[in-house]
Amino acid sequence: MAGERVVKLEKEQRAGRAGEGSAPLLVPPPIQVRNAALTLLAVLAVILVLKYLQPMVIPIVVGVLISYALEPIVAWMARWHLPRTLAAAVLLLTLVTGGGWLLYSLRGQATSFVEKLPQAAQQFRRALQRDRQAAPSAIQQVQTAATELEKAASAPTPPPSGVTRVQVETPAFNVREYLMWGSFGVAEAVGQLVLVLFLVFFLLSSGDLFRRKLVKIAGPSLASKRITVDILDDVNRQIESFLLLQLFTSTVVGVATWLAFLWLGVEQAALWGLLAGVFNSIPYLGPVVVTGGTAVVAFLQFGNIRMAAIVAIVTMTITSLEGFLLTPWLSSRAARMNAVAIFIGLIFWGSLWNVWGMLLAVPMMMVLKAVCDHVEGLEGVSELLKE
Repeated sequence: MAGERVVKLEKEQRAGRAGEGSAPLLVPPPIQVRNAALTLLAVLAVILVLKYLQPMVIPIVVGVLISYALEPIVAWMARWHLPRTLAAAVLLLTLVTGGGWLLYSLRGQATSFVEKLPQAAQQFRRALQRDRQAAPSAIQQVQTAATELEKAASAPTPPPSGVTRVQVETPAFNVREYLMWGSFGVAEAVGQLVLVLFLVFFLLSSGDLFRRKLVKIAGPSLASKRITVDILDDVNRQIESFLLLQLFTSTVVGVATWLAFLWLGVEQAALWGLLAGVFNSIPYLGPVVVTGGTAVVAFLQFGNIRMAAIVAIVTMTITSLEGFLLTPWLSSRAARMNAVAIFIGLIFWGSLWNVWGMLLAVPMMMVLKAVCDHVEGLEGVSELLKE
């Protein structure tokens, strides 16, 4: 009898333990849901502000990133007892002069390319017409029949008696108006460039002024100041290394593309080398755009698909070697981000700021990753961005 009671008690204990183990998880208190909703609303508000203030935010972000890239050079010049203001001015004048000379030296190739665009378009149209006449497909025949039916349906009908026919004519293309709006765009771009240069100059001249101010306003406790210093050091290190690496790899891609196009006999080789270096800073999409553009240019120049394919393969090979071998070899694993996160960030910042968003997507995500590494509660975001 006592044994039966013991067995029954053990069964009840097991059932109780099983019941406790299979109990459904309870929803956290509603306060966490409210906090999540407020956080989501704050994020959406920040996105709307970034979208609305795009003309103001983009020059500031570009100026800060350029100052990060040039800070090691100015610091090296300052160690030689050169005032930071003078060092920043000399460096910026050197860069502006060199960039102006490069653009001025490429103006002939750019002008020649623009002048050949109408002829190239005609050549491309004639090639398509030859292909259509050689082997008309069923789809083309259907398109031709649809065009004839559309013409028959839109044929003018005689107006009834007493009604005067009115024909609406579209205004002719106004060249002066087009040039005027183009001049406004160029003037706006030059104004933005001047603002960025002045911002870079002031940031380089101030040195670590804003760094000390951020540490001062971080809070009275030593722990908060230490966390702020760690975040700033991590951001400085990752952004400087990324920008210097991006500058080096883009230069390598540009020079390699220029030399390869010279060897293949592609016209305006220096111009396409420069464009390949610039578009190389856009992950994934940049090399694809350059490859497609150079293939079209090669087809228009040589007039056959074989040379277009060769030029496209050479361009893709150069960018692939840089992306899969050179960049991973030079960059540390801690600073890398996984491909999915980069692509999603590219889509997000591209939809937010268009081309500028694609150019600034990776450095903005690196700043976000550096901040999340040191802020409690945001480690999950950092883990999602890591490789």
